[in-house]
Amino acid sequence: MAEEKKLVVNNEDGDEAEINLQMKTPAGEETPEEVPDTAAQIEKLQADLSAKDDRLLRLQADFENFRKRTVKEKSELAAVIEQAFLKDLLPLLDNLNRALDAANNTEAVDADALRKGIEMIKQETVAVMGKHGLEPIDTQGKMFDPNFHQAVGAVQDESKADGTIATELQRGYVARGRVIRPSMVQVVNNG
Repeated sequence: MAEEKKLVVNNEDGDEAEINLQMKTPAGEETPEEVPDTAAQIEKLQADLSAKDDRLLRLQADFENFRKRTVKEKSELAAVIEQAFLKDLLPLLDNLNRALDAANNTEAVDADALRKGIEMIKQETVAVMGKHGLEPIDTQGKMFDPNFHQAVGAVQDESKADGTIATELQRGYVARGRVIRPSMVQVVNNG
């Protein structure tokens, strides 16, 4: 008497396949005999599994190549941005060299002209930095904020409330919303 049973085979990836087995059960025996068709089904399933393993390895290699390409593109983009910034700074360097030459080559250095030249260079520097997203942190009359300020001292001043910034010792800067250098300040502490 032949009986048909289904056998489900799972691999490590969770894929499964059904195998139809024909079982012959002789009188008094419970052991199935393998049908020649079953061996072909097993070979087919092994070939499918091998193909899936190959496809998985190819996908992993593709992802690794994508990751490497992305890292390379990011570093190239950073280099282009850095070069553009440095190119914007070159006129400032040229003007500083001219100012230094003027101060060194003149017997009677005109302090007002030198001061005006340096002020122009400073304004140009602020403009270039602003073009690249740099903004000074405002401290005038502000309350101390540890996210933007670094307290390096405390002073007493009865005319101001505790926690108010009394003096800015070094200007701080924000670039595109991120603090790149906090302002160094003295804070009022009347207590």
